[in-house]
Amino acid sequence: MRRRAGGTGGARRAPVAVALVSGLAVASCSVPDQDATQVGDTSRSAVVFAAASLTEVLTELGAEFERSHPGTSIDFHFGASSALAQQIVAGAPADVFASASPEPVDQVVDLDLVAEPPVVFAANRLQIAVPPGNPGEVTGLADFADPDKVIALCAPEVPCGAAAREVFALAGVDAQPDTYERDVRATLTKVRLGEVDAALVYRTDVLAAGEDVRGVDFPEAGRVVNEYPLAVLSEASDADLASAFADHLRSPTAEDVLRTAGFDVP
Repeated sequence: MRRRAGGTGGARRAPVAVALVSGLAVASCSVPDQDATQVGDTSRSAVVFAAASLTEVLTELGAEFERSHPGTSIDFHFGASSALAQQIVAGAPADVFASASPEPVDQVVDLDLVAEPPVVFAANRLQIAVPPGNPGEVTGLADFADPDKVIALCAPEVPCGAAAREVFALAGVDAQPDTYERDVRATLTKVRLGEVDAALVYRTDVLAAGEDVRGVDFPEAGRVVNEYPLAVLSEASDADLASAFADHLRSPTAEDVLRTAGFDVP
């Protein structure tokens, strides 16, 4: 399996009729051999555009899918959901889109680039991330208004930035960020490198970082939850493979992986 980063382009391919992921998790552990026969008997690939916060879980689930579907390849393109949506609208070749909030997917839906309405397969919420030892002595959202502290936030146009804006409004905090980053992973990197005292990222990113960062909870996090919609695109080059992978992301196996990573599942 190949992981890709950065922009993509290219001419849009001819539309192909696609069945969006159904309510049945056909790629669950009860029927992997049947699915492998259906979509894994030749060399085939699918391109998945996915939110940066899904990097670890989708990489793991993609590898599992490839193992149970010999001859297939799932190629990931991770980034800010808003930027990914713009690339899809502009014609970037993609088969599946997994966003960190509904708004970027809405842009794709509005242009009839999905076969059926997207489905929510995961949810996430924010957590404060600080360097090990918490040298800035950050204890809550109020510290994000302290001009003496160095703060990083996601750019306002990406889902983690929009969620941050909402929690600050709920808490009555006038945040004073020193830097806005392109996506949640770039924001977390500022903490991992010790370049900021704190950042607001998803709790799943804090878990994925392990001992490199420390998480600080705050009450408003439970009031702002990002839902993650999933859609097979109507111009998928291999509709059957794209749908099979989308179903895999809603299987019991995938739900276990998502929960372990800190996501909520429907």
